[in-house]
Amino acid sequence: MTDKTIHKTIIIGSGPAGLTAAIYAARANLNPIVFEGNQPGGQLTITTDVENYPGFPDGVLGPDMMDLFRKQAQRFGAECFYKYVSKVDFSSSPFKVYVQDEEYLAESVIVSTGASARMLGLKAEKELMGYGVSTCATCDGYFFKDKEIIVVGGGDSAMEEASFLTKFASKVTLIHRREEFRASKIMIDRVLDNPKIEIIKNAVVTDIFGSQKDGVSGVLLKDTIDGKERNFDCEGVFYGIGHKPNTGQFKGIIDLDDQGYIITNPGSTLTNVAGIFACGDVQDSHYRQAITAAGSGCMAAIDAEKYLEDL
Repeated sequence: MTDKTIHKTIIIGSGPAGLTAAIYAARANLNPIVFEGNQPGGQLTITTDVENYPGFPDGVLGPDMMDLFRKQAQRFGAECFYKYVSKVDFSSSPFKVYVQDEEYLAESVIVSTGASARMLGLKAEKELMGYGVSTCATCDGYFFKDKEIIVVGGGDSAMEEASFLTKFASKVTLIHRREEFRASKIMIDRVLDNPKIEIIKNAVVTDIFGSQKDGVSGVLLKDTIDGKERNFDCEGVFYGIGHKPNTGQFKGIIDLDDQGYIITNPGSTLTNVAGIFACGDVQDSHYRQAITAAGSGCMAAIDAEKYLEDL
């Protein structure tokens, strides 16, 4: 099936970046259509409380906030579809966007497919995500005041999360599966010098204990050398094993960096393909906050509007 309409702009992805782009694009009469993807609302839908987004002094639930973003975009005429874009063809204009065998055409495309935090693949982590398991220290650290928590990982992001979390937690234990750390020397030294951080090397988390009602009570640790397992008490689990940008459909089509993030021109959302824009965590490996994603979504819509005007 081909939708013969040539849309002014199609937005792929729907977190704070995509839905903010939709608000601005709709207000600019670009009549955007938004394909929300496999996780409508993005990573915020697996976050329980959002307390650092301006305008919500009492905090707001992640899914509720994304519903508000979506309603605001729809109020100005954006159309949102719970569909996943399986492939794209940006070789000529109008650009082609495919949802399985449905083809959609657009004069401009805004990519806001986000990034996914790397997980361990445990059944318990899905159930306890937002209830003591977190992938974002800056988002959730505040909820772990005076608690004993663990951080999983051995790279810079794990070291950074562990150091940051000592502002709140009474004790942070860093769990690393190997003997050597991948992190930079300055980050390792910072962790080693912090009296609140303990390190357990050559260990992996194989299960997480707890419930949505009571939160996390502990983890099962397996020694990677002798294979022995033991229970370890803690009240929170943070993953610091990195993020993976959702850019599989764009490989070989838009320029990506060596980690797979979309490369945009400095200070803009322009990619190497004229008429294709990228915003949010899919092109930001550094800040990864709802507010910065929303800001770049606004930029993408303005950049797309200007591009269409210049045509």
